[in-house]
Amino acid sequence: MRLISTITVLALSSTLVFSFDFGSLINTAVQTATEPSQKSLTTQSLSESTVSRGLKEALKVGVNYGIKELSKDNGYLNNSEVKIPLPENLSKAESLIRSAGGDKIADDLILSMNDAATKAAPKTADIFMQSISDMSMEDAKKILAGDKDSATNYFRKNASGDLKKMITPIIQESMKDCNVATYYDSFNTYYQQYGKDIVNNSSIMSMAKSFGVDSYLPSASDEKLADYITQKAIDGLFKMIATKESEIRENPVAQTTSLLKQVFGN
Repeated sequence: MRLISTITVLALSSTLVFSFDFGSLINTAVQTATEPSQKSLTTQSLSESTVSRGLKEALKVGVNYGIKELSKDNGYLNNSEVKIPLPENLSKAESLIRSAGGDKIADDLILSMNDAATKAAPKTADIFMQSISDMSMEDAKKILAGDKDSATNYFRKNASGDLKKMITPIIQESMKDCNVATYYDSFNTYYQQYGKDIVNNSSIMSMAKSFGVDSYLPSASDEKLADYITQKAIDGLFKMIATKESEIRENPVAQTTSLLKQVFGN
């Protein structure tokens, strides 16, 4: 009798265990089956309502970073990634001027150009912020799925024209403040005063020809110089924004707000 009771208890226990395990499996299966749907809804919700704001915030962080760094004393000059060199037509004469003892003349012109860009940098904030605000949600989705600097590339493609148009007058004003025209005139005058002697000196004649320089400095009007500095100033800002964007995408430490963590940490 005891044996039968024991067998009965064991059977019932096995049935209960089997029922429990089977129920767990069902629950797990149901949960697993519903997870993709929930995840899909979460991703869809993130894409629709959050991605646009997240990307715009990342760009704003990048803009603030770029402007802050490049607005420092010698912000452009001391940054090898964005330093503005002499334009090609002037750089052809730079070595010759330096050979004639004109290092300071060349350095002063380069410094004034970079200072003009540095002074203009903080005045570009509103222009950049407006461009960011104009980004559509559809653009934001594409950007998030793109390369690490895709937002900056979008920015470059869609805002460069307006930025150049609006920043040029700022650069022109900064050029006046930094006496770029004065330093350019000194550069030009120095070259013309010593140019013939330099070029006629047989020891550097070949160097002069290799630079395509005759006895007169290639022309560079204030307008062309302003266009050149403007483009280089914009390129420098884009470079800094791209650096910060890439950092936000790749480094959780750079995701300094809950929104950035939500978008770029997903």
